[in-house]
Amino acid sequence: MLNSTLSTERTTKMNRFNSTVPVDEYLADSNVLFYLSDAVTQLLEHKEEYIQFGVIRYFAEYFSSVKNSNHILFREYNYIRATPHNRASFIRVFWRCYRQIGKSGDLLSMLEYRSLLQLLCPDFPAEMVQNAARIILMEDAIDCLMSFSDFLYAFQLQFYYQEFLDSVLVIYQDLLSGKSPNTVIVPTSTSIEQLPSVAAEEEQQHDGVESSTLAHCIDALCDRFKHSHPPRSCMRESLEQTDKISYYSFLMSLAKHETINQTIGALPSKAELLIDPEMDQELDKLIAQISVSPGSNSSGSAVGGLREVQRKASPRRNIHHRRKMEVESDGSTEETDSSEN
Repeated sequence: MLNSTLSTERTTKMNRFNSTVPVDEYLADSNVLFYLSDAVTQLLEHKEEYIQFGVIRYFAEYFSSVKNSNHILFREYNYIRATPHNRASFIRVFWRCYRQIGKSGDLLSMLEYRSLLQLLCPDFPAEMVQNAARIILMEDAIDCLMSFSDFLYAFQLQFYYQEFLDSVLVIYQDLLSGKSPNTVIVPTSTSIEQLPSVAAEEEQQHDGVESSTLAHCIDALCDRFKHSHPPRSCMRESLEQTDKISYYSFLMSLAKHETINQTIGALPSKAELLIDPEMDQELDKLIAQISVSPGSNSSGSAVGGLREVQRKASPRRNIHHRRKMEVESDGSTEETDSSEN
């Protein structure tokens, strides 16, 4: 059960039964000590609630929730980003909770996606959501609407590889300012926060930077980077498609890359994004329960009631529906869904 928490981005995972793997290296790679420490902390903080069920049962249920990726629900931001498994779990839970928005075709703003994320993690930072939105919009227009699928894959890339993308951003800014690749230095997180907006500078230099130069710097970064990063082959493939590239164009290419999506392992392919048989079965069971309840007159009314609940689950749907109708009345067919471009 603990073995399932191993980092998903590694091509070869350690086996705890392999005697050639040092104990310290396995424990560090699997984050077992992190989860054990958190389990003990939670037990001590809520011992009156948990002790009545028994300590053994508590630990069994805790690690079962870790295995099933339900452990990140309503936890603090520092916890959900603490391990690669936690990040992938949060991405998957976000998709499953709000899949209906994608099926209904609603387009939401950055602020509305932030509200949805904060329902799952109350202290989820707005900056993370804004950075994901910039990958799609390539600007600071936070009022623009985005499709669920576009935002989801951009958010996955930004959230899962945050530290690496922050370092790439600094390298890109240095190259954009004319620094030599030999003088580019990966900065601290403090200096990252002091950087100006990429979108503002790219307005003055639309062509971006040399793709080959950026590829060389990123390859050197990967050699010494301690956190997760996208597969080098995927980044190299994206950079080889053009002579010059902007930062957000590069990130958009990575967000759409199916190999990166498979490496993270949290989401299905875009073709299967809105298909979830397990969730559909749960909804069918709920419909069946409502249809036989004393307060329901017929199964038809139950289905209608459920559809009404699903309709209301999407915030400000009426506003978006009206805005979508206005766009259609103008004869425009443009959407933010990059898959249709």
